[in-house]
This record gives sequence, C-alpha cells and structure tokens, in this order.
Amino acid sequence: MPYEQLSKTRITRALRRLGELAHAEKLTLEVALYGGAVFTLVYGSRDATKDVDALVRPSKEAQRLAAVVAREQGLPTDWLNDQVKQFLSPKEEKRQLDGDAFGPGLRVSVPTVAYLLALKLRACRPRLPGYAGDEEDILFLLRKTKPKSVAAVERIYEKFFPGDALSERAEALVEQVIKELKS
Repeated sequence: MPYEQLSKTRITRALRRLGELAHAEKLTLEVALYGGAVFTLVYGSRDATKDVDALVRPSKEAQRLAAVVAREQGLPTDWLNDQVKQFLSPKEEKRQLDGDAFGPGLRVSVPTVAYLLALKLRACRPRLPGYAGDEEDILFLLRKTKPKSVAAVERIYEKFFPGDALSERAEALVEQVIKELKS
C-alpha cells in the first residue's frame, strides 16, 4: 500500500500531540529532526516527506508515545523513526526551534544549514522510481549557502566528516551550482 506523504500541517499536528502526551506524563522529549521533515517544516522547500527522521530522548518513552499518535492520527507506525542515526556525524551542529511551535513536552532542534548540507552530500542518493533522492535538497542548500568554490564546500564537509572526501556525484552537483551562481 502506498504511503501518504506527511505535509507540514500533518507533521506539526503529530509533533504537537506527541508533546501533549509527553507533557501529560511530566516528560520533556528532546527531539532532533533531520531530513525531509526539516526541509518541509523549516525551509518549506518541500511540500511533504514520507516520514519524520529524528532522534528522540528518552527513546523508549518516545516510541511508546509515537505509537499512540500513529493510532490516533492514522499515521504509519514508523512515522517517527531513528533510522537517520547511522548517517550522523559525531560532530553535530544543531539549533533549537521556537519552543512555542510544538507546545510543552517537546524541545525540538534541527541541524544547522552547514551540517544538513554535509549530511545530504554524504548520502547523495540518486532519484529512483518513487524516491526523490537527495539532489533537490542538495541543490536547495547550495543555493541557500551560495558557496564561492568547491573547496569551500569541501571545508564544510570536512568539518563534520574529517578524512572523508565528497563523492564524484556530490562534487558534480556542487560544481553545477557554483557555475549557476557565477553566471
């Protein structure tokens, strides 16, 4: 069965409910958002995403409460998942979102633009049938940051993934945007 994309409204509603449930249990969940949810909620560069990539602490309580939200709102059981953890850098750089956006019970953070760019460049997954890949997100972030050179982007990447070089695919995207910006 095809999944229903999560719009900004649906994500916000689900996170607010998660916060309400946590608050009712006198908990504050630390939610670090990544991926499509950030592009949808923070930048508005996407209309929707298939799930909410996040690390949530305490995780056991968060999983239990997220299951309640899924049942209540007709969301997939994995609407909130931590699969992104395998891609993260030990040198994270995040910023807090406005505390009122999701109500009590949640403290929400997102990666800085530089860190999100490094994460997307590292993944750099191609477009496939039914999957948008990372290219549009990378192009959006590069246009937002307006790097002057490939070397400037490599320095950002190196900050989060020392000793790891950009893939040929990622480097080609960077070169494409730098040419665009210079013309």
